[in-house]
Amino acid sequence: MAVPAWTCGASRPGPAPTALPWPGRGPRPGPGARRPPSGPPRPLSLLLPPLLLLPLLAAPGASAYSFPQQHTMQHWARRLEQEIDGVMRIFGGVQQLREIYKDNRNLFEVQENEPQKLVEKVAGDIESLLDRKVRALKRLADAAENFQKAHRWQDNIKEEDILYYDAKADAELDDPESEDVERGSKVSTLRLDFVEDSNFKNKVNYSYTAVQIPTDIYKGSTVILNELNWTEALENVFIENRRQDPTLLWQVFGSATGVTRYYPATPWRAPKKIDLYDVRRRPWYIQGASSPKDMVIIVDVSGSVSGLTLKLMKTSVCEMLDTLSDDDYVNVASFNEKAQPVSCFTHLVQANVRNKKVFKEAVQGMVAKGTTGYKAGFEYAFDQLQNSNITRANCNKMIMMFTDGGEDRVQDVFEKYNWPNRTVRVFTFSVGQHNYDVTPLQWMACANKGYYFEIPSIGAIRINTQEYLDVLGRPMVLAGKEAKQVQWTNVYEDALGLGLVVTGTLPVFNLTQDGPGEKKNQLILGVMGIDVALNDIKRLTPNYTLGANGYVFAIDLNGYVLLHPNLKPQTTNFREPVTLDFLDAELEDENKEEIRRSMIDGNKGHKQIRTLVKSLDERYVDEVVRNYTWVPIRSTNYSLGLVLPPYSTFYLQANLSDQILQVKYFEFLLPSSFESEGHVFIAPREYCKDLNASDNNTEFLKNFIELMEKVTPDSKQCNNFLLHNLILDTGITQQLVERVWRDQDLNTYSLLAVFAATDGGITRVFPNKAAEDWTENPEPFNASFYRRSLDNHGYIFKPPHQDALLRPLELENDTVGILVSTAVELSLGGRTLRPAVVGVKLDLEAWAEKFKVLASNRTHQDQPQKCGPSSHCEMDCEVNNEDLLCVLIDDGGFLVLSNQNHQWDQVGRFFSEVDANLMLALYNNSFYTRKESYDYQAACAPQPPGNLGAAPRGVFVPTIADFLNLAWWTSAAAWSLFQQLLYGLIYHSWFQADSAEAEGSPEARESSCVMKQTQYYFGSVNASYNAIIDCGNCSRLFHAQRLTNTNLLFVVAEKPLCSQCEAGRLLQKETHSDGPEQCELVQRPRYRRGPHICFDYNATEDTSDCGRGASFPPSLGVLVSLQLLLLLGLPPRPQPQVHASRRL
Repeated sequence: MAVPAWTCGASRPGPAPTALPWPGRGPRPGPGARRPPSGPPRPLSLLLPPLLLLPLLAAPGASAYSFPQQHTMQHWARRLEQEIDGVMRIFGGVQQLREIYKDNRNLFEVQENEPQKLVEKVAGDIESLLDRKVRALKRLADAAENFQKAHRWQDNIKEEDILYYDAKADAELDDPESEDVERGSKVSTLRLDFVEDSNFKNKVNYSYTAVQIPTDIYKGSTVILNELNWTEALENVFIENRRQDPTLLWQVFGSATGVTRYYPATPWRAPKKIDLYDVRRRPWYIQGASSPKDMVIIVDVSGSVSGLTLKLMKTSVCEMLDTLSDDDYVNVASFNEKAQPVSCFTHLVQANVRNKKVFKEAVQGMVAKGTTGYKAGFEYAFDQLQNSNITRANCNKMIMMFTDGGEDRVQDVFEKYNWPNRTVRVFTFSVGQHNYDVTPLQWMACANKGYYFEIPSIGAIRINTQEYLDVLGRPMVLAGKEAKQVQWTNVYEDALGLGLVVTGTLPVFNLTQDGPGEKKNQLILGVMGIDVALNDIKRLTPNYTLGANGYVFAIDLNGYVLLHPNLKPQTTNFREPVTLDFLDAELEDENKEEIRRSMIDGNKGHKQIRTLVKSLDERYVDEVVRNYTWVPIRSTNYSLGLVLPPYSTFYLQANLSDQILQVKYFEFLLPSSFESEGHVFIAPREYCKDLNASDNNTEFLKNFIELMEKVTPDSKQCNNFLLHNLILDTGITQQLVERVWRDQDLNTYSLLAVFAATDGGITRVFPNKAAEDWTENPEPFNASFYRRSLDNHGYIFKPPHQDALLRPLELENDTVGILVSTAVELSLGGRTLRPAVVGVKLDLEAWAEKFKVLASNRTHQDQPQKCGPSSHCEMDCEVNNEDLLCVLIDDGGFLVLSNQNHQWDQVGRFFSEVDANLMLALYNNSFYTRKESYDYQAACAPQPPGNLGAAPRGVFVPTIADFLNLAWWTSAAAWSLFQQLLYGLIYHSWFQADSAEAEGSPEARESSCVMKQTQYYFGSVNASYNAIIDCGNCSRLFHAQRLTNTNLLFVVAEKPLCSQCEAGRLLQKETHSDGPEQCELVQRPRYRRGPHICFDYNATEDTSDCGRGASFPPSLGVLVSLQLLLLLGLPPRPQPQVHASRRL
């Protein structure tokens, strides 16, 4: 039969032709030369035990070997199915375990999970928890306003007049170059003793507060000293709050001046580099200090904006973006004669982490050229803000313009777009050192309810790109009590080591008046915050009654998860919240989009859906049925959901009132019983308060046994539900040993172990010696095999991960096992549940040999079929393994068994790494379907910085002649460059501080990144299927068939003779990615809702305070000092950036 010349990689379905010859190949030699050199064959009596007495087919006669016919391969598949089923029936003990549960029916009750009642109870408990924090917040905010109102401003206040605990004092004393050591600090800093507190994961002092002041703020300034003076009174309120609610964690007041006072006191966590922490840039402060914002940033890139000035602008824009939260919307454009967006975003987009990253990268590409055209820039900005066809914040509207100066006031533009109502605020920033008249810039800001700032150097950037928040806070202050509403933040990483938290925030207003009849003060004093650890909220959710695959989750108005089992960020950035969307925490589909929308809208609901879920090890995808139930959490912006598989509607609750029986079952947990009853692993759960945790299960079991000798399972300090269920399952699994496992010879069936795992937390492995090689998680709910077995019917094969495999030559001494597991389903009084999973561990080498025999044409138990010279035979997987490839692949595309000895060390690999050509054909023929998704919580090794040791590109580097020129030393360019060099010494690289390391963590060796994940799962084809992978003389026939009641695909294929038809390789391995294209995503933004309150206007607002110049113009003395320090190579301290106008 001629082989049609189809396109390379194409396939032809249909039944295999009888005695189809091998395309492009000659006749086969006899079988005598085909026997693989794998040592003496095992006796078939061991390979085919008495449980399976099947007829063996003989091949029809012919003159040469032929590819097996379809019915022959179907016959092999049936033999494999029956062999697997027979072993699992004998050793798995599913039926016997059902009988054991029924025999012990008096020892447990069947309880029901009622989703609506459960989710409403948990939502109520969370509401009560948060409500206690709200009451504490309000007491603090009211007290702060009264303390500040009663405080008398002191112009002559001195450092030695103030006594407080400086949280950074210890670190500064250790640093000989610190500011306080250099000045011989006059500040009276308290020395405190601390005690370890596990709730704070820190050493704390409950009698005092601690103060943190940003590095770039001078502690001795009059403003800061007065701030420290009046906030000291908050200490007693903090202490009283804790007395009323001992569960309170950090209580914090973040001042608009940059001072942070928090309780209880603890030393500041010193970073590796300079401490860039400023409370005014924390997510919780930004959210509490102003209403949501629609912001357009326009940047002057005309030709006059050269070198250093342009770099200052780029850095300023990036710092400005960092003041925005996910409730805000933004766009960035550059302008000269024309205006254009700097990125692919053509309209306002949500200021989330990924969008801001796009802006920051795009800003770096701005180039200065042309002439200044303010009109083009402002018209573009107003058009952006007037676009009502997009999602946006719909609250504060503002334009931020960065320029080096100009003469045009563009009054006609403001008259057209913004006057007389002035709904858009205009903030102008004069950047760089120049001699332009700044009056037009000041006028623009003052005429449009904004503010004018100067940024002469890099040291002024951080302070001047965040103080616009004071202006936005004016309508809030003037609104008074109406604006005093508690807001709850996104999830973020606590700067003091508490882990993931949410924070309740409340703005604190200045209630002072300059005199009788004067206007009300409109300054925001700061934001009060109280942290709630996510772990405290998780403790309010059901732990183990929902089963291994049930869980509770919660989301906010942005759709970001507050609670979810998949919320596990590998690294966190202190400057950004942890924003994982519900649709990224799970595999997205239309049903989940609908559920998410309903939750954001604050509705109740229930829906059963069929959806895809990833396995715990992220290697597999299963199609499952889940019930979603959700309700809003009142008095918050959160909504709570419950996910429950149908088989978890009911659960067992042990009722071991018989203490004698308790003692009897408990004895089976003792290591002395392991030799006869099998090794027991217990789930490391919080059974009792005094139980010492340990990652070593043997040690944990020892701690558990020691505690149980002191207390009873009914003790008040213990979780009686967990303890009773654990002891019950200990006894039930022991009965399985007694009835089934102990009398069986595992070696006869080439089994390394048998096992059972239960919802109660018991994993029993038999025999005891098999526990030495047991690598599964001792917590069944965290074991991939356990969760997948519950979600799938039949026998679930789990090959070992490739990294755990040894080379074939080492298999003799170190056997490798393949797990086969299945769920035990009980039906008790019409109620169905799955309380356990049982299984076996196959010996890889022995079962590989058995696999070859089962997929062969043996007609006698001891001898393989032989083909004479005058007859023709079908090839089989045993005799013809040099020409015929036979494999079992699981539903994730991983190799489980092969008739090729050299592939044994590849068991557990994705099959495309073993045979790319064949795996692609299986995918193209719909045996497999691919699911791609993104992991936004991954951690990646940092990229090495480029251009080490070189000056930044585009930065002017002075020559020796310049240094010798007195005129150059006195020029503005020299001053600007010196400040750049100065901050470069501090920030490690000019204009680009390593914020991850600077702000936080001593472990900043990894950074957050996006990883693309690809999983494969069985497609729509269920039947037996033959096809040809056609590529001329390199064509290959193959047959594939699903094995019934398993997660296996049986594949028989010709081995490739050449590599001229190399197909593309399917990838399964996780790969680094930039994520989905952001420019496309913003065109179809996910549904969200902003906060329900907005304070962007008040008729009584006083806009006369609308701008100032630099607070600290350089003096000749400072300039000379800087020059000397630079020449000597000494890193000087940054000049303080405190503004006298922040007088309280």
